[in-house]
Amino acid sequence: MNTLLLGIVSVCLLWLGYRFYGNRIEKLYGIDPDRKTPAVETYDGVDYVPARNWFVLFGHHFASIAGAAPIIGPVIAVSIWGWGPSLIWIVLGCVLMGGVHDFGALIASVRHKGSSIAEIGGTVIGKKTRLLFSVLIWLTLILIVAVFVFFSAKTYVAEPKVVIPSLGLIPIAMLVGFMLYNVRLNQFLTTILGLTLMIALMILGGYFPITFGENSLFIWMVILLVYASIASVLPVQILLQPRDYLCGLFLVAGVISGYGGLFLTHPQISLPVYVEWEGDVGMLWPMLFVTIACGAISGFHSLVASGTSSKQLPNERDAKKIGYGAMLVEGAVAVLALIAVLAGFQEQNLLSQMLAKGGPGPIAVFSQGFQAMTTPFFGAFGGIIAITILNSFILSTLDTATRLGRYITQELFGIKNRYISTFIIVLLSAVLALSGKWKQIWPIFGASNQLVAALALLVLSAWLLLQKKPIFYTLIPAVFVLITTVGALCYNAVQFFQNHDYFLFTIAITLLILAFLVLMEAIEVFKNKRAKSQETWNV
Repeated sequence: MNTLLLGIVSVCLLWLGYRFYGNRIEKLYGIDPDRKTPAVETYDGVDYVPARNWFVLFGHHFASIAGAAPIIGPVIAVSIWGWGPSLIWIVLGCVLMGGVHDFGALIASVRHKGSSIAEIGGTVIGKKTRLLFSVLIWLTLILIVAVFVFFSAKTYVAEPKVVIPSLGLIPIAMLVGFMLYNVRLNQFLTTILGLTLMIALMILGGYFPITFGENSLFIWMVILLVYASIASVLPVQILLQPRDYLCGLFLVAGVISGYGGLFLTHPQISLPVYVEWEGDVGMLWPMLFVTIACGAISGFHSLVASGTSSKQLPNERDAKKIGYGAMLVEGAVAVLALIAVLAGFQEQNLLSQMLAKGGPGPIAVFSQGFQAMTTPFFGAFGGIIAITILNSFILSTLDTATRLGRYITQELFGIKNRYISTFIIVLLSAVLALSGKWKQIWPIFGASNQLVAALALLVLSAWLLLQKKPIFYTLIPAVFVLITTVGALCYNAVQFFQNHDYFLFTIAITLLILAFLVLMEAIEVFKNKRAKSQETWNV
């Protein structure tokens, strides 16, 4: 089979999903362009700041939710179970589950004055749910920060040429933010300047690679943790909005060039559609679904949607573009990562060796495949460009995840000082990141991430129930994802216990207990239909 045909069919299915199913979901949520959003109504100049326009917010939201997961997950899944099951889950998961989840979390938060999905759960289900869900989210965010700190640091060690353009994006983004929000310069000219400076840094990085020798991995992880601490407490318009806006443009350009390269190279597929039911990390169900993680549905997206994006949405008419649209574009990124593996590798054994312990890892696999796809455009620089773009998104995820962790820490423990709450999140993430157990942490990260998605969908179902609206659009995905993630967590718990990794075993069991307790609360709501009037909930 030809990779070009695979790419065309996949992108068309995602577009049709946005065009038709997305419209149906938009009607379900009752979008009202005349309603003031929290960004406008409760502007505070730090967190509640309306984006300059919807595309700036799309850049932030997309950059925050994309990260490295929709690339790393599909790469690993293809190597273990084959590209067929992976592709089916990415496309169907995005359209029927991921987009519904993200869109719903965004609009529900907007209707509740920018509240987090956990706070909304406390409103529509019960106060106990708010506490339990917050703890679950808090643990998941710690895992997210730890995983991406490790992957970003490993990238800097493996390819020191990307250090300057990746970290150089920070001052460039701050300059762009100053020009957009303080000087109020033309957005198009400001964007061109930012992109030009980024291209210059890519060239400069090729001449001046940065490395710290034998301790590079440890040093980079420390630097990234410090970065996350600082970036997550800055006002959003200083760094977060402009950086994610530029990152979004770069990733869109990367996706377009990747798919464009297929029209010129269109490599044939040699890897098998299906490899085996049970691989080295478990059975196809449930482990493939949590391994692909953000490529199909992600609980982290509901945290971004209800944590930062809802506080920056300028108008409800843009909610579908931000919530549903960004998820489907992320699906296109996941499909591109899958195709990159097929383009870059002709033998399953070689792919497995790249991902084995001590091998270069999934980011290097994607880099090699992306270079093979984009050789007509970038030549030998395709791999470096791919890693630069990817690492920029990892920084976005680090910033956003740490910021969200700060919000949840302040809510859970009543800590008003944002610096102390940030320090707590970073410290706990550092313990996991510095352990270097990414292969053990990734499956439990994926499972906890999708567990949050399942519970977020349950909250949305209860929210819709209170408004006497159909709930099967959210409840059916919630049940499927919940059963899948519970199965994955049970499998992980057994593996951790057998390997005497009692720390990760404790995390897995804690997540299962929290999920069970939240589920019991939700079942009571659905069973007794303790609905209050629409006016009561200010929706």
